[in-house]
Amino acid sequence: MAEKQTERAQDQAPPAGSSERESALFVQLVLQQANTALLFLGRIPDPQSGKPTVNLEAARLFIDTLETLDRKTRGNLTDAEQRLLKDQLTALRLAFVEEVNKQKAAAHAGKSQAESPGNPKKNPAEPGAEGRAAEQAPPNAPENKPNETDGSK
Repeated sequence: MAEKQTERAQDQAPPAGSSERESALFVQLVLQQANTALLFLGRIPDPQSGKPTVNLEAARLFIDTLETLDRKTRGNLTDAEQRLLKDQLTALRLAFVEEVNKQKAAAHAGKSQAESPGNPKKNPAEPGAEGRAAEQAPPNAPENKPNETDGSK
């Protein structure tokens, strides 16, 4: 009986070299997801247009995918694989925050120009005014959530 269990374990064991292949495939998967997130963060030019494209929602999806991969593979990765995944997630999170802050600054600069003496201030009660403000800020950014202390956004 122990002999049969040993045979089954040997049948289920990966063939020699399989571990190296799986590691290479894992690295490729992580880098592919990270590069796609960077593409949507405008850090890599779009291959078709050659221009940077920013889509924070799409970038967030790829970052979330890597975070899920990190959680689901915890304890099953080599040190090098774990380090690669953690390093990529750290770099992507930083790039995401930088892009959100960049968009906030651009929205604030646009708002300041709209309120300059040459431009009359928009009435916040004007229909659609809140929709325009929401379009300027990224959908998952903290500034879209009401501030509980002062009631502002």
